[in-house]
Amino acid sequence: MYINAKLLLIAGWLGDIIPLNFGKERKQLGKELLKTIYILQMEVHQHWAEQGGQKLHYQQAGSGSPVILVHGLLGGSFCWRLNVPVLAERHSVFAVELPGFGLSDTPRETDCGMQAQSLRLLRLIEQLQFESVDVVASSWGGAVALFLAARSSKVRSLVLAAPVNPWSDLGSERVRFLSSRLGGWLLRMAIPLSPPFHRIALRRLYGDPDRIPEGTLEGYSSMLMRRGRVHNVLNVLRSWESDVRALRGIMAQVQAPVLLIWGTKDGAVDLRSAGALERTLPRCETALLPGAGHLSFEENPEGFDRLVLDFLARSA
Repeated sequence: MYINAKLLLIAGWLGDIIPLNFGKERKQLGKELLKTIYILQMEVHQHWAEQGGQKLHYQQAGSGSPVILVHGLLGGSFCWRLNVPVLAERHSVFAVELPGFGLSDTPRETDCGMQAQSLRLLRLIEQLQFESVDVVASSWGGAVALFLAARSSKVRSLVLAAPVNPWSDLGSERVRFLSSRLGGWLLRMAIPLSPPFHRIALRRLYGDPDRIPEGTLEGYSSMLMRRGRVHNVLNVLRSWESDVRALRGIMAQVQAPVLLIWGTKDGAVDLRSAGALERTLPRCETALLPGAGHLSFEENPEGFDRLVLDFLARSA
């Protein structure tokens, strides 16, 4: 990774290199500037994988053992923008965009459910000729990753940030309604008019909304408003309940070690379900990020990355 020396010196002067008595605000500014420099200077490669006539977009950065990043519902590689620079210092990172999300546009009739997406991930692993791979996934993507790990012994380890699971009932009634004919019609009508409400929805996914990084709202809104996206989301919702039920039956087949990461203020997937996952998955442990909400990897990327890298090193 190449970093301009002058910019590094400026960042160092503003950050940890300067004396403590220069003040915490200047030191924090230096850290944020250095992080920005890493992001801007890092070489990120854009790729497309062909799968049955569909194209799956993914980004790759760094070198080392492979790590696949799997976004949550309505997400994409954008979700991991704060994590890739750190993870890519030790690993070859692949931030995928599953069909129906991010730039991976797909016909409205495409099955975008959890089990179908796990098969696409499996094909991608085969296309990339990985002998083994670590998978880091969030929320809905966490459930996709569990199906993947149950199907393939090539998954060496799993890091799951608040994964959708059968023991969390939060939002289940909303999913049930939106997957109905009336709910689907209302969702199709509402999405084009929804941008004014995106900020409210995003704030609810954070333990402390003041920690929402600049540009986050615009990034998620642009993915949600892509043409045909509402139909992709409806396809996910229609198979949601059956997919979640199926998760119960495959847990014992997941032999890879699993790290669960949960924000203590998560209002989307019940933190109490972590206990049931620990009892059901053969090799599972939980780490908490105090004060963080559902998007803990965005709200506290430093703490999240530290947990991930430590776990991957122990699982090697």
